[in-house]
Amino acid sequence: MNIDTDKVDEAVLALLYLTSFEYGRSGTRAWKGFDWNALDRLHKRGLIGNPRTKAKSVPIFEDGVNQSKELFIKLFTKP
Repeated sequence: MNIDTDKVDEAVLALLYLTSFEYGRSGTRAWKGFDWNALDRLHKRGLIGNPRTKAKSVPIFEDGVNQSKELFIKLFTKP
């Protein structure tokens, strides 16, 4: 099967918006129960913090928050 990892990354980023929450001064975080390869790619793109920590959530940086919200609306809301 030929997987389009860009589409997978978009879906994961959109779903990170669904599970995101404000964490005090630390900013926005999201639960990281997604494919490690996709999370690593999002980290390399500078959208999220390092997912390979013991924490159950990952920080989402400002650009990542904005993109995740846009993608969530695009992929998962009704017109």
